[in-house]
Amino acid sequence: MYTASDLRKGLKVQIDGQPWVITEFTFMKPGKGQAIYTCRLKNMITGSTMTKSYRSNEKFEPPALEERDLEYSYPEGDNYIFMDENYEQVMISAEVLGNSRFFLNEGVSCSVLFFNNQPIEVTLPTFIEKQIIYTEPGARGDTATNVLKPAKIVGDYEIQVPLFVNQGDIVKIDTRTGEYADRVLKA
Repeated sequence: MYTASDLRKGLKVQIDGQPWVITEFTFMKPGKGQAIYTCRLKNMITGSTMTKSYRSNEKFEPPALEERDLEYSYPEGDNYIFMDENYEQVMISAEVLGNSRFFLNEGVSCSVLFFNNQPIEVTLPTFIEKQIIYTEPGARGDTATNVLKPAKIVGDYEIQVPLFVNQGDIVKIDTRTGEYADRVLKA
């Protein structure tokens, strides 16, 4: 059980049966009366946000969250199949994965957060390697600044890459931002 004095950025709490994470936090102690804790909260399931103020005597339940490492296996329609160490399959929807689904490679290990045995968040490795399936050839001599061009990776996701990256190259992508990080292998 948490008290209002335990509140801080990143803390996960349960409010009305839903898991929420504190994204912003301020503390105010008026001249008279109790301290006021103002929090900006984000619902971990729906993504909605709210701002609430709490007094120092309020209490909070920790959410029943469980984190497990799962390995990605294959897509099945709009769902994606993951497997745990006991070879049990877990189906995760494209809605839960968001843009992370474009960065999945077979056999990649992911950290999956569960609330009441339902997956609510998938964390991929920070960097993932993908092949460029289509990009325009770069114009020679246009290297004065960091000029970028669009490129499609396997999975039909479009990223911005430098001019020297060509079709068939393998690039490293930051899964947190979905941006190009480095060229790993030249075609």
